[in-house]
Amino acid sequence: MSLMTSTTPIRVASVSKSYLLLNTSRSYASLVATTGLRCGSGPLLARKRQSQTNTKRFISSTPQQQIKDFFPAPNTPRIKESETAWAHPIYNESQMNQVIVAHRETKNWSDWVALGSVRVLRWGMDLVTGYRHPPAGKEHEAQFKMTEKKWLTRFVFLESVAGVPGMVGGMLRHLRSLRRMKRDNGWIETLLEEAYNERMHLLTFLKLAEPGWFMRLMVLGAQGVFFNGFFLSYLVSPRTCHRFVGYLEEEAVITYTRAIEDLERGGLPAWEKMEAPQIAVQYWEMPEGKRTIKDLLLYVRADEAKHREVNHTLGNLSQRNDPNPYTSKYKDPAKPHPSKGMENLKATGWERDEVI
Repeated sequence: MSLMTSTTPIRVASVSKSYLLLNTSRSYASLVATTGLRCGSGPLLARKRQSQTNTKRFISSTPQQQIKDFFPAPNTPRIKESETAWAHPIYNESQMNQVIVAHRETKNWSDWVALGSVRVLRWGMDLVTGYRHPPAGKEHEAQFKMTEKKWLTRFVFLESVAGVPGMVGGMLRHLRSLRRMKRDNGWIETLLEEAYNERMHLLTFLKLAEPGWFMRLMVLGAQGVFFNGFFLSYLVSPRTCHRFVGYLEEEAVITYTRAIEDLERGGLPAWEKMEAPQIAVQYWEMPEGKRTIKDLLLYVRADEAKHREVNHTLGNLSQRNDPNPYTSKYKDPAKPHPSKGMENLKATGWERDEVI
C-alpha cells in the first residue's frame, strides 16, 4: 500500500463521575461515540474552557495541566530523533483532490466472500462508532449529525484495525520465504509499509484525542479477533485477503470523503482553522499554508486510495509467482506502471486485472 511510525504507551485515564450518571435510555452506539475519546488541547479545548470555568478535559476528571502529551518522546538525551526506514511519497494537491469513491465489482466467489466480510465489519464499526449514513437530502437531520469527537472515534477505531492486515501478510510471507528458502519477489516490503502507514494515521489522530478506557477495550477486543481471523484466512487464501483489504480501503475512502464534505459544509467548526499535529506535518511533508485538518484528511484519504489500488492489484496476481509491481523496475519506463506514488493511480492497478 501507500505507506507508513514509533509508538509508546498511552496512559489509561480515569472515568469521570458524569460518565457514570449518563442517561440509561441513550443507545449503546451513541454512548460509545460520545464517550470513547477525550479531546486534546487546541481549539476544541479552548471552546470548552470558554463555556466552563474549570480546567477539566472533555469526559475526563484529569486536570489539563497534568497531561502534556499522549505519547511523549522517550528520555534519550544523546539522540535527537529516530528516522524512519521508509520515506513517504509526496502527494500534490491536485492528485489528492482527484481521489474518488470507487468500487471494484465482484467477479467470483472469492470476491463475494471478501466483500461480504467487509460489509459485516462495516456494520459493526458503524454500531460501535455511532455512525449512521444519511440518505440524500437528510444530511442535516440531528440523527445523522457527526461531531468532531464522533469522527475521531471512528478514525481511531478504523486505523487501529487497518494496521493489522499488512503486518499479518508481511509476517506470513516472510516466514514462508524462510521456510521455502526462496525470494519473496518484493511483496514483504510493500505489506509492511502499509501497516506502518496505517499506524502513522493512528498516531496522528491520537494527537487530537486520547481514547478512554471503553474505546481501549473495544480496540483490544477487535484487534484480538481480527488479527487471528485474518492470520488464519491468509493461510487459506491470500488472494481473498488482499481483495478483502481492497474493499475495506474502499470503505475508508468513503469515510474520509464524507468527513471532508462535512468539514466543507461547515458541520465541523472546531476543525475549520485547526492546525494538523506536527507529527503529521513532518510525515507527509505538508507545505506551509496547507496544514489544516482538512489538508490532513486529504493526505490520509490519498493513502487509503493507494492502499485500495495496491491490494486489489495484489489480489489479481499469482500469490506464489508474480513479482510485486510496486517494487519492480520496468524495461519500458515510458508506459504507465504501478508505483508507490499517486501519479498512475487511475491508469493502473485495481481497475485492471492485468498490471504486469
